[in-house]
Amino acid sequence: MSLRSICFALFFLTNLIAISQNKIDVKATFDVPSKQIRISQTIQYKNTTQDTLNAIYLNDWANSYSTKTTPLANRFADEYKTNFHFAKSQDRGFTAITSITQNNLEVDFNRLKNQPDVLKIKLSEPLQGGETYTLELHYVVQIPNDNFTRYGWTNTNDFNLRYWYITPAVYNGKWNYYSNKDLDDLFIPAADLHLDIEFPSYYTLTSELKREHTQMQDGNTVVTLTGKNSVDSKLFLKKTSDFNTIGNDSFSIVTNINDENLNEIDRIIITDKIITFITDNFGSYPHDKLLLSEIDYKKNPIYGLNQLPNFIRPFPNHFQYELKLIKTALNNYFENMLFINPREDYWLNDGLQVYYLMKYVDEYYPNMKLFGTLSKVWGIRSFHATQLQFNNQYNFLYMHMARSNLDQPLTMRKDSLLKFNSNIANKYKAGVGLKYLEDYLNHNVIQETINSYMSLYKLKQTSPKDFETLLRCNTNKDVDWFFNDYIATRQKIDYKIKGYEVVGDSLEVTIKNKRKNSMPISLFGLKNDSIVYKTWINNITETEHITIPKDSIDKLVLNYDMVVPEFNLRDDWKSLKGFLFNNKPLQFRLFKDIEDPYYSQVFFMPDFTYNFYDGFAPGLRLYNKTILSKPFLYSLSPRYALKSKQLVGNVSLSYTQRPEDQDLYYIRYGFSGEYSNYAPDLSYTSFTPYVQFRFRNRDDFRDNKNQYLTMRYISISREDDPSQQFTDEDQPDYDVFNLRYGNTNPNLKNHVTGFTDLQLAKNFGKIAVNFEYRKLTESNRNFNLRFFAGTFLYNNTYKTSDYFSFALDRPTDYLFDYNYLGRSEESGLLSQELIISEGGFKSKLETPFGNQWMTTLNGGTTIWKYLELYGDVGLVKNRNLPTEFVYDTGFRLNLITDYFELYFPVYSNLGWEVSQPHYSEKIRFVITLSPKTLLGLFTRRWY
Repeated sequence: MSLRSICFALFFLTNLIAISQNKIDVKATFDVPSKQIRISQTIQYKNTTQDTLNAIYLNDWANSYSTKTTPLANRFADEYKTNFHFAKSQDRGFTAITSITQNNLEVDFNRLKNQPDVLKIKLSEPLQGGETYTLELHYVVQIPNDNFTRYGWTNTNDFNLRYWYITPAVYNGKWNYYSNKDLDDLFIPAADLHLDIEFPSYYTLTSELKREHTQMQDGNTVVTLTGKNSVDSKLFLKKTSDFNTIGNDSFSIVTNINDENLNEIDRIIITDKIITFITDNFGSYPHDKLLLSEIDYKKNPIYGLNQLPNFIRPFPNHFQYELKLIKTALNNYFENMLFINPREDYWLNDGLQVYYLMKYVDEYYPNMKLFGTLSKVWGIRSFHATQLQFNNQYNFLYMHMARSNLDQPLTMRKDSLLKFNSNIANKYKAGVGLKYLEDYLNHNVIQETINSYMSLYKLKQTSPKDFETLLRCNTNKDVDWFFNDYIATRQKIDYKIKGYEVVGDSLEVTIKNKRKNSMPISLFGLKNDSIVYKTWINNITETEHITIPKDSIDKLVLNYDMVVPEFNLRDDWKSLKGFLFNNKPLQFRLFKDIEDPYYSQVFFMPDFTYNFYDGFAPGLRLYNKTILSKPFLYSLSPRYALKSKQLVGNVSLSYTQRPEDQDLYYIRYGFSGEYSNYAPDLSYTSFTPYVQFRFRNRDDFRDNKNQYLTMRYISISREDDPSQQFTDEDQPDYDVFNLRYGNTNPNLKNHVTGFTDLQLAKNFGKIAVNFEYRKLTESNRNFNLRFFAGTFLYNNTYKTSDYFSFALDRPTDYLFDYNYLGRSEESGLLSQELIISEGGFKSKLETPFGNQWMTTLNGGTTIWKYLELYGDVGLVKNRNLPTEFVYDTGFRLNLITDYFELYFPVYSNLGWEVSQPHYSEKIRFVITLSPKTLLGLFTRRWY
């Protein structure tokens, strides 16, 4: 059969599909004081396949909040969201089912193991192909607090609801059911809806469904809502409604999205513009209203500068509001129109949303810059980022994950994506991909395909495969690369111009494909930075020679318009003016910027550090790190210490490899050096070459488990201390080879980390193991356990110093790994700083070091909220002395684990410490001041 015949058959068969064959009737009564909904429901669902069904499945996502072990609860734990786990029982919702009947007979049903929000119903009689089943359900929904997903009851007793009643799962040859994971992606068949909603009369109900009639009954309001071929389940019940309705002859938009204080006329003009844009591009909307809530936007915002506080936002208010409205409108429109499996086939809806969002900006705001009005401000406008177009952000944010080797295929299940990919990168990659495909195909092929797709599959179950079939019908060009490589894999696009030769009046250009794929690339010829030639090249497997007319071309550039989401733009151009002109000019920039591929950029910024011996040390940092990661990085940071009155600073060089599609995803080779003071008027110099390997599960990036192997050689040179107060060793200089293997699996509920550490030096050798386990129980009690054991393989330093010994409570940090505020302090506040390492004790005991071996066990548990009880026990062995048993116990104020903690010793080998003099000097503290470390507290849920 020819392609044209296939397309005709597709059109014919698609239009034979009935619009709707299912019905759902719901009678719901709101009990506001108890925050419950009493529901009587009828479901009629037709088996549109030829299969015989003995059981059917229903979605009961209101029950996904029922325990702390549901898939939704586990999702929260994976992303370090603590509010659900620590919530009161009455704040979590559930569904209590009274009965399910078929033909007035009770049917057997059960909740799936490990999926309590999915019901399996055993039918009283087998359901043949083409037949319809009818179920009667009676149940009560306990509404959850809106703190968890923004849906639920609010602290003002309003109700924002979605997925609040039971719905049938989709069967299309296989059952499509899955659990709620706060991804707003329930897949249900379209149905004719009839809802009777009863609620107190002092509330106002807002829904996208058509309001048939309203009546008063015993002080309550009963509203009847209907919807044809609908999947909508959003319902807002508010004492004071903040929704406004604006529309034209096509349809109305009902919204409570923050209008940025615009007047009514401006809102009307903007809304009419958006309705017209949607109608012009997709035809008539089959429903009367399109509901756009502030919750919709906050769960799917436009990430970037528009999220800054109002007083520094660089965009006009009308633009802010317009972009929020059009983005949310496109998202909800495609959800209502194209019934695609949103857990497995999300990329097409996401891609269409971003594609048309870019099209809207190109049409109405073609000159809008990424930084808005800031692009014209003196000092800021010099940044390359400020001169990029607003739509460049989509490629940039996708490339952030690609350069970090954390991107994931667009065909991967949505619940398997990292949060950054699910919310941002994959959406943007899909939209950018459609623009890329559009530019490659020309002649409005993409727009015509979308028009046909919307016409054929509007209000019908469909999939990206249908879109692919239509696209192939509309073009003779090869598009295998788009679906097989761009969509289905993590393969990157990366080309370079290797060289050129002048052959008569032509140019023979050599282009190298640095990746193993056949995705096309555009080649431009420029004259005085104006385009005089453009062509597309595809099927380059390794190296290709392309002949083009020379004309007046003085520069060859790949991907000049940056339509192609290319991995590396730094080797995409070649000048025809000679070697000297081919070198990239050196460019100095204040502060980090987006990479400009046509310059060799050096960034500089003010920099400062602080420690007790150098004091405040301001300086300058020179570096080449851009916002997007790249392989080779350097940093030079000279500073002047105001207290020690000398030049201090550090330097680092590194090269990173990021192997793809294997567990070893990161290899870094590097060198670092530092010069600073370790004691009053005593300096040290460190040099450290190193290599580090990192491993993570290549098939599941959401798996927090990762491993690392680090090899380094630390060379320390310390200024000798004549007083012998701070250095009493024979040799203040030393070199250490360090090998460490670590295995971590952090999680809110179960946190496991461990490592084995080997150190070899001229005068000592030691090996140690460290294991830590934290458990957050169902009763919100936190248990933590840490085990440490270390022994010297040989030790020739014990007679003169404990500098290299195992420390019970305060490591000497001879490798200079820790950011002590005062590393050599033995009294005063800074001596009370605690870093949990080696022995991990909190009390300062009379045997603070072990020069032969040491083993300790540290434990703790929650008493009340942030207050915990801790206890430490251990054995310390020093040469020529008996093994000593040590212990301590006390209270821990755990404000932010690993970042800000206070320890109050109570009892130890020293006796009752609370009754001893100068107790305040025994209190220990953990504090983290590193901005990079603190940032990890917030970014860990995204990566």
